[in-house]
Amino acid sequence: MSSDYDAFLLLSFGGPEGPDDVMPFLRNVVRGRGVPEERLLRVAANYEHFGGVSPINGQCRALITALREEFAQGGVRLPIYWGNRNWHPLLADTLREMAGDGMKRALAFVTSAYSSWSGCRQYLGDLERARAEVGQAAPRVDKLRVFYNHPGFVEPLAELVDEAFQRIPDARRRDARLVFTAHSLPRSLASTSDYEAQLRDTAGLVAFALGRTDWSLVYQSRSGPPSQPWLEPDIVDHLRSLAAEGARDAVVAPIGFISDHMEVVYDLDMEARSRSMEVGLNMIRAATVGTHPRFVRMIRELLEERLTDDPARLALGTRGPAPDVCPQDCCPAATRPEGPRPQRP
Repeated sequence: MSSDYDAFLLLSFGGPEGPDDVMPFLRNVVRGRGVPEERLLRVAANYEHFGGVSPINGQCRALITALREEFAQGGVRLPIYWGNRNWHPLLADTLREMAGDGMKRALAFVTSAYSSWSGCRQYLGDLERARAEVGQAAPRVDKLRVFYNHPGFVEPLAELVDEAFQRIPDARRRDARLVFTAHSLPRSLASTSDYEAQLRDTAGLVAFALGRTDWSLVYQSRSGPPSQPWLEPDIVDHLRSLAAEGARDAVVAPIGFISDHMEVVYDLDMEARSRSMEVGLNMIRAATVGTHPRFVRMIRELLEERLTDDPARLALGTRGPAPDVCPQDCCPAATRPEGPRPQRP
């Protein structure tokens, strides 16, 4: 393996780990965007259902544990570091720790499978600002490619969606509807990236693996003023439409997320499920990939693409693998003001 890199960085969104963390965390998320305090208080109320704790940090710790074992078995001898955009361990603090340990160059895995401003470009900006804060000793950090069509992402998704279908009675399973969901974006922001197209690729690949041709891609967790056009349809509206069409069961697969963080456990497991029950629709939510062994192995495979001279660059579908290095103009911000931009891991 190449000796160009001496560390691995797990780069994620971060989340509060107690009630006192919630408002400081949310202020970090929207810093400089002029979001009213009243709006933050409404969002903070969602965290009260979970004791003020987002599951995302715990899931990052579990992923790190799985990666240490995977790296050891696969012969990847890189120390693992973890930094977040919005809560401890904050990225600048992690880079400072890495500099103190003598690390010079790292590969970063960002917990977002798709290309978009908030899932790609913003993380690159975070890295630049954190390196500037740490100074000349800060390690150089290169981001691994997006993995929306990597078999190590698609295959576990298909397995988990199939498991969800198995929870529907045999007599109704064939007619159950398949609904893929992801975080919505303002339309002007979505137009600057391949976010929608990549989501459709992932959904199509998963559906094909399951032999299902009838599926929908919908969106969730939108914010911002009602006058602002966002990606649609909204998941709640779509589930109501399915019930009106006579559907009895629907499997909801949150392919836009790699772990069961707040947008999954609140927006889907609580809000969407409650609305489904109101209209008599049995909603089954498929699990996210989390620490699925194939997904963990995928992260090692992405590393090996950059650590070896002749890597196997795995990808399904017709697009092929995404480039290792994001183009300078990838995933820019919207060309006109759109209010507070969405934040997602």
